[in-house]
Amino acid sequence: MNHGLKAYIVFWFSQALSQLGSAMTGFTLILWAYEQDGAAMTVSLMSFFNYVPFIIASIFAGTFADSHSKKKIMLVSDCIAALCSAAVFSLSMGGGLQIWNIYLVNLITGFMNAFQGPASAVAIGRIVPKDRIKQVSGMNAFSGSLVTVLAPVLAASLYAFGGLPIVIIIDLASFVLAFAVLAFVIKIPEEIKINQERTSMLSGTREGLVYLQSNQGILMIILTMALLNFFSRLTYENILSPMILARSGNNHEILGVVNAAMGAGGIAGGLVVSSGKVKGNSVKMIYVSAMFSFLLGDVMMGVGRNAMVLSLAAAAASLPIAFINAGQLELLYCYVPGEIQGRIFAVRNALQFGTIPVGILMGGFLADYVLEPLMRTDLVLVKVLRQLAGTGAGSGMAVMFLCTGVTGALFSLLSYQNKEIRKL
Repeated sequence: MNHGLKAYIVFWFSQALSQLGSAMTGFTLILWAYEQDGAAMTVSLMSFFNYVPFIIASIFAGTFADSHSKKKIMLVSDCIAALCSAAVFSLSMGGGLQIWNIYLVNLITGFMNAFQGPASAVAIGRIVPKDRIKQVSGMNAFSGSLVTVLAPVLAASLYAFGGLPIVIIIDLASFVLAFAVLAFVIKIPEEIKINQERTSMLSGTREGLVYLQSNQGILMIILTMALLNFFSRLTYENILSPMILARSGNNHEILGVVNAAMGAGGIAGGLVVSSGKVKGNSVKMIYVSAMFSFLLGDVMMGVGRNAMVLSLAAAAASLPIAFINAGQLELLYCYVPGEIQGRIFAVRNALQFGTIPVGILMGGFLADYVLEPLMRTDLVLVKVLRQLAGTGAGSGMAVMFLCTGVTGALFSLLSYQNKEIRKL
């Protein structure tokens, strides 16, 4: 096995444990926050305050990542995130934790993620041979999905047993392990002399935009993925938990089962991609996978009335994600020169994820103030929608899944026909 791939496996394993701890804390905070007022908008705002600073900081984070030590950036980012978890632990133990505290913590961690994302992406390109990038992407999808499986189940059990503090203790323990591995075991080659040349933060963003303007195929992939992210955040990664809690009578176990099924689908996709046997057209892999994710996942989630159907929908939605990510990463590492990858990934983050906060806020607003009230009326259209999405609490959010499923699938198909994208 290649030495770089061996080093990455050690790094990957420690980071996966750290991600599990963070995801458990995040899931537990969702349960805690939803118990306070039962509003979908509360959960939406938690995500909103995480993404907005991420998008803003991404404008200049790429230049910073390209001109500074990738390892130091990741270590500092991890430390600040751990301090935020420790603050939540302290507030919870003292009985003073409030929802606005979580918003503030998410704002800080979102800001730091803007720097860690490009640094981590470039570090992977330095550690791993280019012919193994798709395989490594599959490993990342596998670990991310495994976290999705385990985090809700473990978090719900621990939350019921010992409350929020015990979950955060496990989170901090996983951070210590990941920090030690990155600091003392992993070596990340630097292709430039650190601090050799200082440029303005915004100049790096301009360089990234100029590069993308001259590479229209890559730019169009980023822009189309931005709109697909908007559709996704309207529902799946925004109102999924409130919808299931509403439709199940606030049953945490059913929510955990559905989240576990989502992770299981991602694990299956990640295993296939990480096997190294996935070949062929990366562009086709991206958009055909996205189409199936929306068509099977969102639509089935909208019509689902029980835990089994909802779990099948979650698995169908998440399985193609590994293929989408692998196809996009392979194209980026193939076309983008190594010395500017940090700023390109940062600009990609700002553009591609810039639609997420809009989708998050719109999803929460539509759920609480438009579709949930609408489904309680006697309009003719509502009677038709009830045949598909059911009745009662959560039915309005189910209608939202039907809408994103159809529109997301159609847009994926249209994007695949784009001439600039097809040239790749």
